Amino acid sequence: MAFSTAHSALAALREELAGEVVAPWDPGYDAARAVFDARADLRPAVIARCADAADVVRAVRFGRELDLRIAVRGGGHGAAGTAAADGALLVDLGRMRRVTVDPVAGAARVEGGATTGDLDRAALPYGLATTGARSRTTGVAGFVLGGGTGWLDRLFGPAVDNLLGVELVTAGAERVRASADEHPELFWALHGGGGNFGVATALTLRLHELPRFSLAVLRCPPGYGAEVVGAFREVFRTAPDELGGAVLYLAGPPAPAGGPRCAAVLTYAGGADGLRDLAGPLRALPHEAGPAGELPYPAAQRLLDTPPGLRHHRSARCLTGLPRQAVDAFRAGGEGVPAATCSRYLLFPQGGAVAAGPRGYPVAWRDAPWTAHPCALWADPADDERALRWVREACAALTPWSTGAVCLNLIGDEGPERVRAGLGAGNLLRLEKVKRRYDPDNVFRCNHTIRPV
Repeated sequence: MAFSTAHSALAALREELAGEVVAPWDPGYDAARAVFDARADLRPAVIARCADAADVVRAVRFGRELDLRIAVRGGGHGAAGTAAADGALLVDLGRMRRVTVDPVAGAARVEGGATTGDLDRAALPYGLATTGARSRTTGVAGFVLGGGTGWLDRLFGPAVDNLLGVELVTAGAERVRASADEHPELFWALHGGGGNFGVATALTLRLHELPRFSLAVLRCPPGYGAEVVGAFREVFRTAPDELGGAVLYLAGPPAPAGGPRCAAVLTYAGGADGLRDLAGPLRALPHEAGPAGELPYPAAQRLLDTPPGLRHHRSARCLTGLPRQAVDAFRAGGEGVPAATCSRYLLFPQGGAVAAGPRGYPVAWRDAPWTAHPCALWADPADDERALRWVREACAALTPWSTGAVCLNLIGDEGPERVRAGLGAGNLLRLEKVKRRYDPDNVFRCNHTIRPV
């Protein structure tokens, strides 16, 4: 495209957009291009900070006119495809954060830039909630469309099971609504297919009554990892679906004396007395109590909040079970969490409504009873190799018990085979056909990419 044509198109976009257009020579470009992973030094060709869905249409038309790849940034910290945003049009939805709750219908309309914290705060006054991420800074749209596992998924199902509708801007700059009755094949594909089919400007989510919520955090001394996992496994052998949680290894900074400590987090859709009874095997271990008791549900989201500006790498293994050897492998990985970082290693249960949910969606990981999730977070570039190696080795150690599936929300760019594992090989051709209909030129490929067939 000739420079004069591109210059004219950019000038027109600046005039048309209700939001803001940021180019590489504009003040504020460096701040606008920053993403969650501080390792990613992205330089988009243009950043469109959209104020509404009409702005998204204008931005997509601009990108198509100049034959640009289009990357989308919602409200949170997706890890996949960030490098692919280099030289692309970045459609930034961060200004579109409105959440509208309809308590009579038991639903919420969530704009594409909203975070889990935004959704939780809006639903809380009505005693309602839905499955959200384990961190309040996670963007709702990417989380839901990628599957969505969180503290409440054993009770309410993965986030995507609560999806009622999606308002989307397609690669042709057309606004469509996908639901069970409108564009049903696209609606099916959005249950796990992520951002491959357009820009999600708003989602409608089912809400559930959650009148009471309790939380307990039990921190055990270093060296008690195997005992914590064993007791945690025992708790969930007969646990009701109202119970969720995770085993968590966390390393500083500063690094705790004696190595990383192992903690058990328990969440319960009910009162504190009920949670105390269920936690019996864990309470029998030597421990210090952290946050505990009946609390507002958003309090659980604060446990794993991540400070901005860190370097980041993560992965996951869905597990067939937790035999002793798998427990030992997880414990070894947890005790190897890189010191003097903010890294963490989670092991969380699934089952319940996760396993009992709809079978037809491209959510290949719902049958796994457990998921292990190493997440490296660090500040110093000198620690890059150490942190990356820890994530690789932690996952490799659990490979003998892997189901082969993976929740794509939990990983970065690990290649097409991992995408296939997340979606299910049997779903891929159908997804590729939907991609051909709504994005035949593969404009939206800065993600866990599905190619048009």
